[in-house]
Amino acid sequence: MPYFGSEETVKDLKRALSNPNVQADRLRYRNYIIRVIRAMTQGLDVSSLFMEMVKASATVDIVQKKLVYLYMVTYAGHKPDLALLAINTLRKDCADPNPMVRGLALRNMCNLRMPGITEYIQQPVFSGLKDKASYVRRVAVLGCAKMHRLQPKSEIDPIVVNELYALLRDPDPVVMVNCLRALEEILREEGGVVINKPIAHHLLNRLKDVDSWAQSEVLTFLLRYRPRSEEELFDVLSLLDGFLQSSQTPVMAATLCLFLQLAATHQAVQGDALLRSRGTLLAACGSAAPELRFAALCHVQQVLRSQPGLFGAQYKRFFCSYSEPAYIKFRKMEILVELVNDENVALVLEELRSYCTDVSTELAQAAIAAIGRIGRTYTDHCLEILTGLLALKQEHITSAVLQTFRDLLWFCPKSSGAVCVAVEGCEDVPPDDEGKRAMLWILGAYGECMSGAPYVLEVLIDRVKAEMSSLVKMELLTAAVKMFVLRPAETQDMLGRLLHYCIEVESDLCVRDKAVLYYRLLQSGVDRTREVMLGPKSDPSMSVLMGRAEEPVNVWASSFNTLSPLCGTQISLENCPIENPVHKPAEQLDREELRFTTAEPGLGTGDIEEVSSIAAMEPEEPSLSTGAPLSHEAFERLWLELDVVHLEVLEFPRPTQPPETLQAVFQLVKIQTLAFSRAEAMPWKAFMYSRSLGTLILAELLQGPPDKEKNLQGVPESTENIQNVPEKTETLQEVPEGDENLQGALGNTHTMQVSIKQQPDNPQAIKNFILVLKTVLKTLISSQQ
Repeated sequence: MPYFGSEETVKDLKRALSNPNVQADRLRYRNYIIRVIRAMTQGLDVSSLFMEMVKASATVDIVQKKLVYLYMVTYAGHKPDLALLAINTLRKDCADPNPMVRGLALRNMCNLRMPGITEYIQQPVFSGLKDKASYVRRVAVLGCAKMHRLQPKSEIDPIVVNELYALLRDPDPVVMVNCLRALEEILREEGGVVINKPIAHHLLNRLKDVDSWAQSEVLTFLLRYRPRSEEELFDVLSLLDGFLQSSQTPVMAATLCLFLQLAATHQAVQGDALLRSRGTLLAACGSAAPELRFAALCHVQQVLRSQPGLFGAQYKRFFCSYSEPAYIKFRKMEILVELVNDENVALVLEELRSYCTDVSTELAQAAIAAIGRIGRTYTDHCLEILTGLLALKQEHITSAVLQTFRDLLWFCPKSSGAVCVAVEGCEDVPPDDEGKRAMLWILGAYGECMSGAPYVLEVLIDRVKAEMSSLVKMELLTAAVKMFVLRPAETQDMLGRLLHYCIEVESDLCVRDKAVLYYRLLQSGVDRTREVMLGPKSDPSMSVLMGRAEEPVNVWASSFNTLSPLCGTQISLENCPIENPVHKPAEQLDREELRFTTAEPGLGTGDIEEVSSIAAMEPEEPSLSTGAPLSHEAFERLWLELDVVHLEVLEFPRPTQPPETLQAVFQLVKIQTLAFSRAEAMPWKAFMYSRSLGTLILAELLQGPPDKEKNLQGVPESTENIQNVPEKTETLQEVPEGDENLQGALGNTHTMQVSIKQQPDNPQAIKNFILVLKTVLKTLISSQQ
């Protein structure tokens, strides 16, 4: 039979299916039906055979029924009128003595996608919920969810919901799990299935009876329940303990996620749970499926945020294999950097060194960057390796090493001597833009330590006409001016040529403006130029960006076993709504009272009394995101349109770090800064924004008394003390006269005031932002002390 059939093929099949002689031969009749299904799967339109196929469903042959039902489900939407003729056959099969036939007919009847089908399938579904055969009950439970999907806007039938809750006690574990799935689909608009104490304990006791896939689902549903007492909590944890070492990775991950959230106030219990699940997590890191391996590695990274030494002894398990995909190798190198200690630093560096010569340039450069991160702690070991890599004289390696040297000098200025010697021995200029910029930064910052620095710079200046990158040109300007301040006799002529070209010939406005800026700066005098250009080469307060302090497990526990570790973002757990029953609709409370009114056997401590309320969920951990960048103009427009929704006095003095440092620190926690006041300005202000829980948050930090008249107008009198701030930016609203404490705090140099506006309103997002802001300010102030 050809792959793309023709009308003749369909006609032949039609004649054969209508032939009484063919119908009399069961085997021959089934073979023609198989040919119809084969043609259908190959893309041939066989919808004209609908009537013949409906007639073929009247048989006792189970295989033939399955084939015909598959055909009817596929073409029911194309032939809705004819499909109605098959309803009687399906309803008749729903009453067949054979439970396999009943379940098969009910399942396919629920799969028919045609208008008006709900009224025909409602009665068979309700009958199936009370069927003696467990297979039919499984199909009927899922049929309830399919009925709701066919009419999502219709009212929820409380009888169906109560019947599904009652079936949670069904002796068949698959029926129980299907009930959870169906209730979650039907009650999605109301927050999903509610897990109270009797239901939670019933699910825990039945957990061992279901398969691994269902176990992970049930454990996810149990995230919605919080034990009411310490005794109940440890009874629940005792039941979950055995699943922490399950050989099935999804079950272990779901159990660990539930374990960590239930034991939120018991750090020792959380640590023990992580230790017990370490073996399964390591086994998943060596899985044959690369996707599962990558997911496990991402979760290992998440665990290392709180337990840096948990996988220290198994660091060799994270060495890269030759045949592994690149994305897994990148993740393993990131983990190796976090596992480095005094005992294994030599072996880890030797392993990373072997990756630096990989045929993949991206992998080689990532390995060099990893060595540079280790070099912030073990400088001497890493400098020796990086210097040796320069001797290979491969362009991509040289570029990556120079970028690593630049970052290393910024964080560890004590390594400048060895780095300058290595860079001075580098004869070739890297061809890529990032490598050029790194070399230029080193030449400008440490030009006095390298005898040949002006001559390397002159080579780049002579090639400036052929340079395409504006960023490289601007870095070249900065390096040339710094070199002129340090070694004027050797640099004066080449700097003049560079400034003349950039001002008179260059078409890029950014490069031209920067050249004009430096030209006018040089006109103000060499001393003033030296003061501006030769600032600190490193900032001690940047230590807040180095490494990462151990985080409490609760910071990331809610995002464990989700896509958040894979994406590198924090995703709030939206499928665990635990609400106070006082705020629930009366209808939902009525249904809840009907569920599990009988006592559930205890967990070894006695009978469980009926639940009267739902436990409140633990507050979610704060998480921010920057999202799409916000321009100064958009910030100004939103600031003028929105009202201040939160005003708070922070018991911190303003940080004294340079604006560049503040901006880098705030970016680390996903807060984007737009402008700072000058250090000597009073009042001192800072404007910033972030996002949390889908809400855009605009904020203004203020130290010093605001001018009431200007606040009433919403426009500052002058912006000369503000750096890179919109020309018209509304400041704080006038403080109420009756609030003496707040009025006094405004003039206090040891406090700051934060004003917040948001769109749309979300109080939890404000709490997240304030908590992160306070944490950053505490870190900055402690570092400057």
